[in-house]
Amino acid sequence: MNSFTKTIDLLHRAMDVNTLRYGVSANNLANSGVPNFKRTMVNFETELKRALDSEKSARGQFSLAVNNPRHIASDGVIDYRSVEPRRVLDYTSTAKANGNNVDPEQEAMELLRIQLNYQLLTQMQSFQFSQVNSVLK
Repeated sequence: MNSFTKTIDLLHRAMDVNTLRYGVSANNLANSGVPNFKRTMVNFETELKRALDSEKSARGQFSLAVNNPRHIASDGVIDYRSVEPRRVLDYTSTAKANGNNVDPEQEAMELLRIQLNYQLLTQMQSFQFSQVNSVLK
């Protein structure tokens, strides 16, 4: 896979995760007054970084060959395409007396951050394609 394809794929996946985050934050904001509602967050970047770091560290190393699924699993390369975003429920905190832990102001700021991040990702993707377009001219 060349660097352009990988970059576009990563940008596409990041945009998908931002769309998921927007829906999760909107749901949190909509339920900010519901008793005992716990906010949800989306984790993606840490697992993606771990997968990309495993690819980097695996260059030039020996790989463990296994021919049976019962063999000892190695800490081999994690394909970044297998990393999926995870929704995580925050059970540990309580911000209000009714058991709800959603701060509406924080969620509104999170929605704004997600929107700005999405705009940045679309600009980055547009830049990547404009580079290819300039090469083709």
